[in-house]
Amino acid sequence: MAIFHLAYNVIDLQSTRRFYGDLLGCDEGRSTDTWVDFNFFGNQLSLHLGQPFETRATGKVGDHMVMMPHLGVVLDIEKWQELAEKLTAEKVDFIIPPTVRFKGQPGEQSTMFFCDPSGNPIEIKGFADMGAVFSH
Repeated sequence: MAIFHLAYNVIDLQSTRRFYGDLLGCDEGRSTDTWVDFNFFGNQLSLHLGQPFETRATGKVGDHMVMMPHLGVVLDIEKWQELAEKLTAEKVDFIIPPTVRFKGQPGEQSTMFFCDPSGNPIEIKGFADMGAVFSH
């Protein structure tokens, strides 16, 4: 099994720790006074102080224009549902609230889009059948 490593900029480490650690439930790894690592659902996410990348809603997916570029993860549907309920209860400002896309089609998925405190867009997908992630 391979895991990905992704590094990008955030504007503040304190709000970043609250968001990724407390809200999303990601375990914190190594850190310095200028960056912090998180276990982002089994992947290494390194968040460094600096200017976040520019994003725009240019990705057409189904009926939605999604923010590009964005970070995401695919969870099994039970974990996705738990996280969706937690984020909804915490009144996260969703770009796309928890919803189902491509219902009854190959690749049917639950999805939600939101941003971290630095404006970095995140998509969390949920699949009832993880074998269908690459279906076409």
